Amino acid sequence: MTSAPSAVAASPSAPSGRPALAFLPPTRLPLWYFGLAHTSLLVALAVVAVDPRGVSGFFYHPRMLGVVHLITLGWITGAILGAIRVVAPLVLRVSIPVTRGDYWALSFVAIGTSGMVSHFWLETFNGMAWSAGMVVLGLLHAVARLAVRLRSVTIDRPIAVHLWLACLNLLLAGTAGVVIAIDKVTDIVPGYALSNVYAHAHLAAVGWASMMVVGVGYRLLPMVLPSAVPRGRGLYGSAMFLETGLIGFVVTLVTGWPGMPVFAVGIVAGLVVFLGQVVWMTRHRRTPPAERARPDFGAIQAGHAMVYLMLAAGCGLWLVASPTSSSTPALMMLYGVFGLVGFLAQLVVAMEMRLLPLLAWYAAFAEGGFTAPELSTHVLPAQSVATLAFAGWVLGLPLLAGGLAMDKPSGVAIGAGVLLAAVALNTGHAVWMLRPLVRRRH
Repeated sequence: MTSAPSAVAASPSAPSGRPALAFLPPTRLPLWYFGLAHTSLLVALAVVAVDPRGVSGFFYHPRMLGVVHLITLGWITGAILGAIRVVAPLVLRVSIPVTRGDYWALSFVAIGTSGMVSHFWLETFNGMAWSAGMVVLGLLHAVARLAVRLRSVTIDRPIAVHLWLACLNLLLAGTAGVVIAIDKVTDIVPGYALSNVYAHAHLAAVGWASMMVVGVGYRLLPMVLPSAVPRGRGLYGSAMFLETGLIGFVVTLVTGWPGMPVFAVGIVAGLVVFLGQVVWMTRHRRTPPAERARPDFGAIQAGHAMVYLMLAAGCGLWLVASPTSSSTPALMMLYGVFGLVGFLAQLVVAMEMRLLPLLAWYAAFAEGGFTAPELSTHVLPAQSVATLAFAGWVLGLPLLAGGLAMDKPSGVAIGAGVLLAAVALNTGHAVWMLRPLVRRRH
């Protein structure tokens, strides 16, 4: 069945009067980013499954940090950079033409990430700053192109504010990472090393990934559900609370000043505003396309990720409100797994279930002379595979989190193994969804 997913296929001109061709997503660049993302997560989970004892115990040791960066830089950031090249033209109506510099940026991110992880694994820090610097240069190019394009187009201001802040926070997190890497060799950063690491981690996870997810989510989640699109000044609330809370939280971490619980509540308030808009979307559902598979694992997995967001927020508030005790390390492990893997990493999977079929459809649409192809963006090619993969996420996440929290290597190995199987199924499913994609020159 032919399925035209947007007005681009139905009209030769976009609503702004620009040619529809300007709003067609590129294919090759997003696929390279998605390939980097899937490879990174598969490697991270395989490492944990094979050597669970090597990543167990208190999290601040080189091998665990290597795995964390595979997830944060490789999987989450790689997938976001790939997705934004699809979301920007199709959902946000922002055209970002692909240039040779974009491929250099991709290469810098990929090589720098692999260099960072390798140096963590070998416990050699001399090359860490160079690897981190390569990553920052690649990210600087990618986010600068997005930020510049956001200024030249008409886009809902609250959405643009989220994206601008996410880009700014990414550069702050990257710069902090480079400085921390240099500090490993020359000891130039004052203060408590762990506090600096926590600040860097929250700039990346909350300021970059979560801020970007919230901003894009206001437009992408209505496609996933489907539902009405939230609008109005109320959308500024999540950006305001998230950014204010984040900056205050980072400052109190680095300086030791009081007030950290207040700023942590501010971060959670921003997430609550976002979750409130998600609830509004669920109450204003639209009739889904008749050919969409049932059950709809894109929407289900997104909802499952939101549950882990609430769990992570609860753990975070408990950590800042309670004095340090023997249970603190276990709670920190739960906080990290719930936030990075349960929320952010899992939300990437839900996102791909919508974006990859769209990418394949538009590539075939462009190559076919702008004639709608005989394929639908709403039918998952293998519903049984999607079912097994989601079951793996549901089972593997608590096993992995519990094993790390209780320092049980056997539980860690089983949880990581189950998640590895789930991600392998997600990867195979992604490749299958992209089979109709026709190669384009860019």
